[in-house]
Amino acid sequence: MNLYPVVKRTAAKVKQQALNYCVVMLRLSCCFVFWLLLSSLIPILPVQADDKSVSPASFLLLQGQAVQGGLLRGQVPAGTMAELDNSTLSVSTEGLFIIGFHRDETATRLLRLSYPDGSQSTHLLTPAERQWQIQRINGLSGKYVSPPDEVIARIRRDQDDVRIARQGLDFTPEFLRGGFIWPVAGPITGVYGAQRILNGKPRQPHYGVDIAAATGTPIKASAAGIITLAKDLYYTGGTIIIDHGFGLTTTYSHLHKIAVSTGQRVKAGAVIGTVGSTGRSTGAHLDWRVNLGPRRLDPQLVAALLDPQS
Repeated sequence: MNLYPVVKRTAAKVKQQALNYCVVMLRLSCCFVFWLLLSSLIPILPVQADDKSVSPASFLLLQGQAVQGGLLRGQVPAGTMAELDNSTLSVSTEGLFIIGFHRDETATRLLRLSYPDGSQSTHLLTPAERQWQIQRINGLSGKYVSPPDEVIARIRRDQDDVRIARQGLDFTPEFLRGGFIWPVAGPITGVYGAQRILNGKPRQPHYGVDIAAATGTPIKASAAGIITLAKDLYYTGGTIIIDHGFGLTTTYSHLHKIAVSTGQRVKAGAVIGTVGSTGRSTGAHLDWRVNLGPRRLDPQLVAALLDPQS
């Protein structure tokens, strides 16, 4: 009996089955890759919502990270009213708003939205916790670690000036539509959230990013806004605070030269001063900070969200 035709047919059948299997696996792989690409583009979704349906007139898109020190940028239909923790949340005419989380924040925050079509939704936002670095700095002058009694009054005045400068002006920020940049280029020598121990004595966490640069390097405004403070302070030396709207402020410290004055309006990228080592500083650098009201944010997370090129 000639078995060759049988073997040939069997081999062809096995070959076809293997080919079909490969086609199926290829399709599944393509679907998986497409899902990964799509998921990377989808912003953070609401955690909880009262309404059961989604319509063009009642939606919420959130971008950013709900994490300690993070910032969220929200998009809702124009005309939507928002409340955060039972307080009114500013929303632009285009339906844009921001929410920030302090370094040590762990509590869940409640976002309520009232849409133009009459529907409402609630969303729970819980920041993820982070691990922080411990940074030790030795060799500082004793007067900066434990300031003498004669400068205590000045330090308190400085603190009052900074608090007032960060109260927040009620105007729509330009950075929501783009235009948020790093103020200077250079190696990062100090990160947000690090716990500093000065001459062996624990101090409050570092709420900014230290960027090393040569003395005299121009410093640019991170975004358009209004100068609310421009003066020499005991701890931070030459200091500038810019209010960018919706309660977001940026602070630039240890400046060698201040090139702006309080009340002045500046555009994103405008030169506001130069890098220095004034105040409590061990070398030329810029201490760059971002606040949303009283909450201290991580400048690197803020820049990653608001500056597409960072």
